[in-house]
Amino acid sequence: MAEIEENSEPKKKKSKLPFLLGVILAFLGAGGGFFAVQSGMILGSGSHSAHAEEKKSDALPKVAFVAMDPLHISLGRGAERSHLRFQAQLEVEAGAEEDVQVLLPRVADVLNSYLRAVELSEVEDPSALVRLRAQMLRRVQLVVGDEHVKDLLIIEFILT
Repeated sequence: MAEIEENSEPKKKKSKLPFLLGVILAFLGAGGGFFAVQSGMILGSGSHSAHAEEKKSDALPKVAFVAMDPLHISLGRGAERSHLRFQAQLEVEAGAEEDVQVLLPRVADVLNSYLRAVELSEVEDPSALVRLRAQMLRRVQLVVGDEHVKDLLIIEFILT
């Protein structure tokens, strides 16, 4: 038995130092990675000040509105509602108001021609206004230019 006691020396406990070092390094790496991504050093577009400046400039776009004269369009023969009263404003880039103002007679002509060709049943459909607006905006942009006119705002759309 004495031989057994000599051979069975108490086992040494393994050191926890490598494990603790691994955990600490993992936390430091995760924290450093988080900081690098948040500050824009990695996968970012620059510093926070540039990002804040970009947000500030996007707050309110620089636009102006050009009012159009009301249009009165006769729709069809024998219809109960035979006229459409239409008024709109054009959203343009700030500074381009005069350029667009010069072309308003062409814009009125294009819109008058388009609305005259639209069927009464399509005008009476409540959901058609979105489609009509998109069609009119595209026609106005063809006359004036995409770079000048950003949107068409319908102010009045009344069937009489």
